[in-house]
Amino acid sequence: MKKKVIVKAPALSASGYGEHARFVLRSLRAREDLFDIYLHNITWGKTSWIFEDSEERQWMDQLIKKTAEYLQERQGKPAFDISLQVTIPNEFEKIATKNIGVTAGIETNKVSPQWLEKVNQMDKLVVVSNHAKYGFEATTYPMYNNEKVHVADLKCEVPIEVVGYPVREFDQADVDFKFDTSFNFLTVALWGQRKNMVKNIENFVEEFKDEEDVGLILKTSLTSGSTYDKIQMRRVINSILAKYPERKCKVYLLHGRLSENEMATLYQHESVKCMLSLAHGEGFGLPLFEAACVGLPIIAPDWSGQIDFLYAPQKDKKGKEKMKGMFAKVAYDLRLVQQESVWEGVLQKDSMWAYPKDSSAKQKMREVYKNYPIAVKKAKTLKEHVHTAFASDVMHEKMATAAYPEEERKLHDEINDMFEELNL
Repeated sequence: MKKKVIVKAPALSASGYGEHARFVLRSLRAREDLFDIYLHNITWGKTSWIFEDSEERQWMDQLIKKTAEYLQERQGKPAFDISLQVTIPNEFEKIATKNIGVTAGIETNKVSPQWLEKVNQMDKLVVVSNHAKYGFEATTYPMYNNEKVHVADLKCEVPIEVVGYPVREFDQADVDFKFDTSFNFLTVALWGQRKNMVKNIENFVEEFKDEEDVGLILKTSLTSGSTYDKIQMRRVINSILAKYPERKCKVYLLHGRLSENEMATLYQHESVKCMLSLAHGEGFGLPLFEAACVGLPIIAPDWSGQIDFLYAPQKDKKGKEKMKGMFAKVAYDLRLVQQESVWEGVLQKDSMWAYPKDSSAKQKMREVYKNYPIAVKKAKTLKEHVHTAFASDVMHEKMATAAYPEEERKLHDEINDMFEELNL
């Protein structure tokens, strides 16, 4: 008998969590022999929804309708075997017999006490990187009684599994990206302090201000793909560039929603030579992963979620295999998050994340530019590793197993066999 699974997630959102939700749904769909799937779609901030009228979008719409009909039939008292809740832990709740929280975790080195309290209401936690796992496992808060005597520690008390993203193959789209420069760095991120976009621009311009044929492409927006958002985004970028009136290098704004095939085309454009990220931290770093999948050289800090996929096994002189970074590592300092980044219940004021060093960022950009064949060789090695370690069938089965482990399936089959023998 199939397990009745409810997925609570921003499945229609054009965001990282939206893609995370769709990965979970694809994993369950790949094992429809095990799962009867339902979908409770939720919003994700102010992000827009995916617009493609694809077979997958139609399938998700059908799941939403199916769920609404089921809830109406059960008069608001559904009976789900498993819930998979793809969101931040603040929104976790008990809605099934077995509840699994699925989250990208945190970009800093610790999680909030509110997150630990919510996570401990789940039966299991699935995170997208070892960095996120560490954040939950390493965080503790002392608990005191009314007499201010330390009685226990608040910590994560549920099992944690790491399931990253799968490699996905896309056809290139018939879209004409026009860039005047032949060597371009690319940054893909929603504009915000965590992404450290101002430093991306400043470090690039200061290093290549005298280079006419070098550019920085910013695939970004403030909150959405609207015309108003684009106007505001241009104002922000122009205010930064105004400090460099004599610059010769180019900075491009690529704004608005692109399809997955169009993004694949951008990553593989003949003038897009390197992916650049100076973000303070990532739960996983999906744009970096997508760049790794197509063999695009990467510049990024050697910290947080991207470490899971930016290293590949290499043999040393003695023939011993070790994991080695296949990207240009930007040095960083680990310091407290900025006061304006503190988000009560999510980003703790006493938590830390990476501050990439300006000098190192400029150095790595220059090295990739001057020694591009070396950067491409590393990127090709990384691509081969990622396509094996994060293969689609491997990761989909890993997520399905996290929801319904092999030992539980075996026990379920044994119980069914027993009842069949008893003719019950």
